[in-house]
Amino acid sequence: MKYFRHIGLALAATFAVSQAGAQELTGTLKNIKDTGAITLGFRDSSIPFSYLDDNQKPIGYAMDICYKIVDAVKKELKLDKLEVKLNPVTSATRIPLMANGTIDLECGSTTNNVDRQKQVAFAPTHFLTASRYVFKKSSGLKSIDDLKGKTVVSTAGTTNIKQLTEANVAKGLGANIIPAKDHAESFLMVETDRAVAFVMDDILLASLVAGSKSPDDYVISKDAFSKPEPYGIMLRKDDAPFKKVVDAAVGALYTSGEGQKIYEKWFTQKIPPKGLNLNTPISAELKNEFAKPSDSPNPDDYK
Repeated sequence: MKYFRHIGLALAATFAVSQAGAQELTGTLKNIKDTGAITLGFRDSSIPFSYLDDNQKPIGYAMDICYKIVDAVKKELKLDKLEVKLNPVTSATRIPLMANGTIDLECGSTTNNVDRQKQVAFAPTHFLTASRYVFKKSSGLKSIDDLKGKTVVSTAGTTNIKQLTEANVAKGLGANIIPAKDHAESFLMVETDRAVAFVMDDILLASLVAGSKSPDDYVISKDAFSKPEPYGIMLRKDDAPFKKVVDAAVGALYTSGEGQKIYEKWFTQKIPPKGLNLNTPISAELKNEFAKPSDSPNPDDYK
C-alpha cells in the first residue's frame, strides 16, 4: 500500500507540474500554440525591409529576420508545423493592428522611439536611419530652410511627418504639408512635381530613388530632421514570455554573424524584382549593435 501511495503522489506531482507548465503559457505564445499559426504584418513598398516581389509575395530584410523569429517560436512551443499568415499593414494601421491582436510581429521599417514604446514593444535594433528629404536636382534646394512656403509630402502615421510638422513650426517655414497613404505615393508626388520634397528615413528614400525611372534626377538632403534612429521588429507590449523568445532569436542571429550576412544580401547586392543594388554597407554603429543587441529607443545609445 505504501508503494502505491508513493506512486500516486509521484503521478500527482507530475500532473501538477504539467498543469503549471500549461498555465505558464500566456499571451501571444498561448494564442500561437492554440491556433497553430502566427501572423506577420508586412509593408508593400518599404524596400528593402518589407515589400512585394513580382509574385506579390512579401520579401525583404525585415521579413528574413521575422522568419528567424518564427523558427524560434516553433522550437519553443515544440510544434511540428507552424502556419505563417501574412497581413498587410501601413504606417497608419501597424500599431492598431498589433494592439488589437490582428498581427503578432510587424516586419518592416518601424522606428523604435519612446512614444511608441508606450504602446508596443520592439525586438533588438536591426537598422539605424535618419530623417531626411529627397528632391529633384532641378528644384535647387540646399537646406531645410529652402522648404519655406513649399509643398512638402510625408507618409501618414510616421515619425517623419511629426518631425516635419514640428520643424515647420519651430523654423517658421510655412510649408504646406501633405500626408500620403504610403511611401510610393509620397515619392510619386515629388516625381510628378506635386510636392517639392518628400521627408522620410534616408534608407527608404535611397531605395525609392534607386528604383525610379531617372535616379540621377534626385538628391537626398545632407540636412536631417533627426539623429540616427533605430528600427525594430514590433510586437505587443507587456508580453514578457513572447518578447523573451523574440529577443533571444534576434540576439542569436546578430551575434552569430548570420545577421550581417542577411544585411549584406539586402543592402550590398542586387535584390529582386528589378536587380537594384542600394550599395549601403553596414555602418560601424550597426556593427556595434549586432555585437551587443539592444531595444533602446534612445538615439544617443547608438553612437
